Amino acid sequence: MEAALVSAATGALKPVMRKLAALMGDEYKHLKEVQGDIRFVTDELTAMHAFLLKMSEEEEPDEQDKVWMTAVRELSYDMEDSINDFMQCVDDKNTKIDGFIEKIKNSLRKLGKAKDRRQIGFDIQDLKRQIIVVSSRNERYKTPQAVLKTINFSNNKIEVVDPRALAIFERASKLVGIDEPKSELMELLTEEDGRASTEQQLKMVSIVGSGGMGKTTLANQVYQEIKEKFKCKAFVSLSRNPDMMNILRIILSELSCQVYAHTEAGSIQQLISKINDYLAHKRYFIVIDDIWDIKTWDVLKCAFPMNSCGSIIITTTRMRDVAYSCRSSIGGHIYSIKPLNMSHSRQLFHRRLFNSEEDCPLSLETISNQILKKCDGLPLAIIAISGLLANKERTKHLWNEVKDSIGRALERNPSVERMIKILSLSYFDLPPHLKTCLLYLSIFPEDSVIEKKALIWKWIAEGIIHKDGKYTTYELGERCFNELVNRSLIQPVELDKYDKVFNCRVHDTILDFIISKSIEENFVSFIGVPSLTIGTESRVRRFSMQVEGERISEMPTSVILSHVRSLNVFGNTVKIPPMKYFRHLRVVDFGRCGQVENHHLADVGRLFQLRYLNISWTRVRNLPEQIRHLRCLELLDIRRTEVSSLPASIVNLKKLAHLLVSRLVRFPDGIAKMQALETLKWVSADQSCNFLQELGQLKNLRKLNLCHMNDAEQNKEIIAYSLNELCTQNLTSLTMWNDHDSILLNTWCTSPPLNLQKLVTSAWVLPKVPDWIGSLMNLQKLSLEVERIRQEDIFILGALPSLLTLSLQGMEDRSSCKDRRLAITSEAGFRSLRMFTYVVLGDGMDLMFTARCMPKLEKLIIHFSGGVENETLCCPGAIDFGIRNLSSLTTFRCEFVCDRGIADAIIASLKREVSTHPNNDLRLIIEMYNVELELQLLQ
Repeated sequence: MEAALVSAATGALKPVMRKLAALMGDEYKHLKEVQGDIRFVTDELTAMHAFLLKMSEEEEPDEQDKVWMTAVRELSYDMEDSINDFMQCVDDKNTKIDGFIEKIKNSLRKLGKAKDRRQIGFDIQDLKRQIIVVSSRNERYKTPQAVLKTINFSNNKIEVVDPRALAIFERASKLVGIDEPKSELMELLTEEDGRASTEQQLKMVSIVGSGGMGKTTLANQVYQEIKEKFKCKAFVSLSRNPDMMNILRIILSELSCQVYAHTEAGSIQQLISKINDYLAHKRYFIVIDDIWDIKTWDVLKCAFPMNSCGSIIITTTRMRDVAYSCRSSIGGHIYSIKPLNMSHSRQLFHRRLFNSEEDCPLSLETISNQILKKCDGLPLAIIAISGLLANKERTKHLWNEVKDSIGRALERNPSVERMIKILSLSYFDLPPHLKTCLLYLSIFPEDSVIEKKALIWKWIAEGIIHKDGKYTTYELGERCFNELVNRSLIQPVELDKYDKVFNCRVHDTILDFIISKSIEENFVSFIGVPSLTIGTESRVRRFSMQVEGERISEMPTSVILSHVRSLNVFGNTVKIPPMKYFRHLRVVDFGRCGQVENHHLADVGRLFQLRYLNISWTRVRNLPEQIRHLRCLELLDIRRTEVSSLPASIVNLKKLAHLLVSRLVRFPDGIAKMQALETLKWVSADQSCNFLQELGQLKNLRKLNLCHMNDAEQNKEIIAYSLNELCTQNLTSLTMWNDHDSILLNTWCTSPPLNLQKLVTSAWVLPKVPDWIGSLMNLQKLSLEVERIRQEDIFILGALPSLLTLSLQGMEDRSSCKDRRLAITSEAGFRSLRMFTYVVLGDGMDLMFTARCMPKLEKLIIHFSGGVENETLCCPGAIDFGIRNLSSLTTFRCEFVCDRGIADAIIASLKREVSTHPNNDLRLIIEMYNVELELQLLQ
């Protein structure tokens, strides 16, 4: 990905250079005095940008370099603010001009007047002066040693002991919670493969987890346990940028018991061949610790022959895609290492701190439990904090100070340095744009559940993610999010029904680490968080206002708010400053702040750079008319507010791409002006005829949620017409809720919406699957409710070539049908289906999967119910529906409602059904709803 527009490493240098470049067009050569200064400024900023990117890769830059880097970043933000202020003045004089570049051109056309020419010349010369001051100050105080280090910093790195290597020498007697994972790993490595004892297949396990989880320790314990059974063995730890020639020589040296110096260098290919030949007919055991990328594994795996001597390979990695690559290339298992439970965490903490598990003073029990909660089962964090507390007086006050400063302002001791070093490995392995994405997560309070979509939209609004030719901006943001999950830096909390991550959280220790980085680089500032104070001299760029306990968080009077770019408020006792004090905000997030009311939005129209405004779950009743001035606004979220109608001026928001409102909100006429709209949810059909007609004119609309189809025939015809118009343009996702008579879908009999990729109907029932559904060649996600599912419906749906997920619900019992069971055969199709949700309202399973059907199905969700007194479900064969014929199935989730007396029998039947499946790793999830309990709740 190209360098992000705004980043933690380079600040706003990229957008500043882009905007200055607009002033260098050929048509403005007559402005000689201005162009000369612009060219100087641009050249200087380009060199600064390159240097900052290079220095951002350094884990321990020179202190003076750090000061200079901070000064340049702060200057870049101020420069962008100045340019934007200038453009706003121009915009106030000519409101009809759209687009930044057009505004620049129009502004410069007006520079014929001597006064205007002098003004812009003064502004550019002032920028030039500031750059010279910053650069000369850095050179003036740089020592000869620092100059030498800057010129050749790559060749003057201080060699230190890799902290991960210390785990290899940890005595087993000092380890806690290792027995269970060690036993599980040994079981995976020793399970029978059905071959004769003289011909045993190569076994492989890839251990995956975030830094500090104990992957190296676990792998080494297994290695020490069984290594003597192998003549050829090796344990090798990799770095972020491994020297493959050196690594292969180390492997060859350990396997062959040669001195490293006696191994010939040769080429990488020669070393691979030499290792492969040496191991061809030998039983070997190799541990490759901390693999950082697939490319490294692709080289190493070539050295290890797939012989039948009972060999073992263990890999450890922080990257999920690396773990899957290891498994797919050799076969075997992925072992996701788990955090320590509270009992083991406490045992490790006490053992390290008191040399006994019983010596914790009663007065410190509560605070020690709070500390362990923050460590969240991360062994590395527990060891680091216990090492720090060992040198503290055992008082509640001092321990509380340590708890509040974990990872933020910690004193440096060997244990803490080791923890920071290991977490830094993951951080410095990130490219610049991902470092910025990760640091942005520091705005959220600890234990927050972070919605993926909202996070990505914030990244976009801040300029961290930008569009390129291949992907949309949101798709690029989703790729960044997925990469952070892949690297185990953020943890998935909830998956949506399509198995995509819906929201996430950040481990407290990683959060504290990125908070310390954000403060160091003045990326985020905090209000209301203990031990995190704002410097009175530094400018604030992003605010995270939080509440801990009952106290009220308030902005310090010394803070200058005019340059804040992001305001994020969490909690209901935060004193929010008036909007009039802000000017350059890009993001305002008041979501779930119950104290936010109308007056908090006073002067919001002054925020001419605002791109993201979230006031969902607040007490706001009306949007101000001045919202029309937010010409840069891209996302507006007013769900779950008291807003009942939108102001007429909202149609002036020409850049608004995502508008999220509650059901039944009234829209004004004129929506056809909002051609940037891509997402619109929810829209009640109870709108004016003009609005419903204009709805069909939104050429860029991609996602639409409709609700409450009323009984007015005229409106239904208009909506149907508008939907047809949208579906011939860019609409790819349509969700419709509560359409009682299905008139909308019936209008598509002659003209199906061929571009649709997602169609969801909810809270209303079709008599059958419409025939025209079979024409939707691009449909990937479908959810339907029908009166009764027929065999012919299965064939209509199975013929859809692109269908990936299907949710199908039949409202009537099929027990009275002649052919009670619906057969899913290989002839039915479903060649691409990955996920199938089926809801049965009868007393038994009316579905049957036959041989070779649904060849790519990975996840099956079935919901069925039985009567309180009906025991049909636990009769022999009642739950035998051929699950063994779903060859690619990895997850089976079964939800059922039944009487408590037959629940055990149903569970036993489900387990028998799963036991017949050829995939031994098939995951069974059972969720039971008790009828008696539900009846009590209804009363």
